[in-house]
Amino acid sequence: MEDDAAAAAPQESMIEMYRERLTAEMAFTDEASVVIKIRRRLPDFLQSVKLKYVKLGYGHLCKLPTQVLVYIFAAPLFLATLMNLTGLRLDRVSELQAGLPDAATGLSLCALLLVLGLYWAKRPNPVYLVDFACYKPEDERKLSVESFLRMTEDNSGFEEETVQFQKRIATRSGLGDETYFSRGIVSSNLCMREARFESESVLFGSLDALFKKTGVRPEDIDILVVNCSLFNPTPSLSSMIVNHYKLKPTIKSYNLGGMGCSAGLISIDLAKQLLRVNPNSYALVFSTENITLNWYFGNDRSMLLCNCIFRVGGAGILLSSKPEDRVRSKYELVHTVRTHKGSDDHSYGCVYQREDDRGVVGVSLARELMAVAGDALKTNITTLGPLVLPVSEQLRFFMTLVKRKVLMMVKVKPYIPDFKKAFEHFCIHAGGRAVLDELQKNLRLSDSQMEPSRMTLHRFGNTSSSSLWYELAYTEAKGRVKAGDRVWQIAFGSGFKCNSAVWRALKEVHVGVGSETNPWLDSLDKYPVKLPLP
Repeated sequence: MEDDAAAAAPQESMIEMYRERLTAEMAFTDEASVVIKIRRRLPDFLQSVKLKYVKLGYGHLCKLPTQVLVYIFAAPLFLATLMNLTGLRLDRVSELQAGLPDAATGLSLCALLLVLGLYWAKRPNPVYLVDFACYKPEDERKLSVESFLRMTEDNSGFEEETVQFQKRIATRSGLGDETYFSRGIVSSNLCMREARFESESVLFGSLDALFKKTGVRPEDIDILVVNCSLFNPTPSLSSMIVNHYKLKPTIKSYNLGGMGCSAGLISIDLAKQLLRVNPNSYALVFSTENITLNWYFGNDRSMLLCNCIFRVGGAGILLSSKPEDRVRSKYELVHTVRTHKGSDDHSYGCVYQREDDRGVVGVSLARELMAVAGDALKTNITTLGPLVLPVSEQLRFFMTLVKRKVLMMVKVKPYIPDFKKAFEHFCIHAGGRAVLDELQKNLRLSDSQMEPSRMTLHRFGNTSSSSLWYELAYTEAKGRVKAGDRVWQIAFGSGFKCNSAVWRALKEVHVGVGSETNPWLDSLDKYPVKLPLP
């Protein structure tokens, strides 16, 4: 009986996940056919909010006030210790005040300065985003949707039904005719040499522009974090950067692999932690993906979506913990919130690199993917909410939650917090058109707030972990970022993970004409474009 109960638990979880499945799922009717459904919705985040994640968010929120209270209560203890060491008695305080009227005031001032000093020493070092650069390949790397489909038809590895499947996906994906492919894919020369060429072009093309724009010398970099999910050669991509730019021998270098489209914010979080324990340092973060050796030439339809939407791209980000860099930096990092659902088997296996029946390697997307993504997203924003939402929104959300979860008033309508009151700009990972549609509906975002994500998907495709930076670059190029504006970046990826970063603009951001770090300037007048209905 106990075994039956244990087996039933994951089955019930699976049933609940099926009920909450998102849009753009691939329903496999048999071995040879597939139905693309774009009708189902994201799970209602408020219908199944878990109190432990709300508690986690408030736990993060209460860390700073708790530290302040500790220091306040430490002040009397410090005074008592000081009086014991100096032999000062309370019954002689009046005599001390009469003889030395400023002594008591001085003692109080010393205690206050001690408390403030302790707080200042313990406060986290601010992390600034000095600048960032997105890679824009040469024009000859552009490939229209029609040319992509022609290349697919000409390839002998695809069956006719597979070609038609890719046509349906490509025409509904939200990608335009100016996305970029790697040289190796266009020439059908899929080898390690071409894969290295793709990575070197993206890495060095972006970082050359970033170093030139910021004036920071490569030898000044103290921390290096690189993330690329599917291409991990030896030596690593981080070593490729160290060698090319001759970074110093004491560089703290990290290379993150296999962490999917959300790995860019994992790299930002790692760099933040390292900068806080290494003050007065520069951290260089680079997010990219390599598609040359990860193009799928098989007929398993669960693996073909990547061919239709993933494109070449990458972004380099320069972070600093130097106080003097605040003046010239664009943003300050306010929060990072990471959610990992890998302990659940369905979440772990929903994006999985494997061989198909013919031994061809590809990344398989399970039918549960969208439901898993919705669950991870729900957890992440539930944790993030207490950190960023105005008090009025938190009170309304909390009262509704109490009525439904504690008082069991199930007829009370759930209240969805208005995240538009917490942020001025939204950078949502451009993973696909259907996902963006449902996120807009669930978070009640306007078309203008979703514009950076949709236009990035149209112009550059899904560039994996770097897509968030193309979106922020679009917002900057449009001149929309003002001093004090808050930016929310959110992405999800294999594992399964959902991660958020919150930035505050330190100044109004102006993008100069001819800037080599912003990839939008030559096509900005064309955007936004009106997207055809799916």
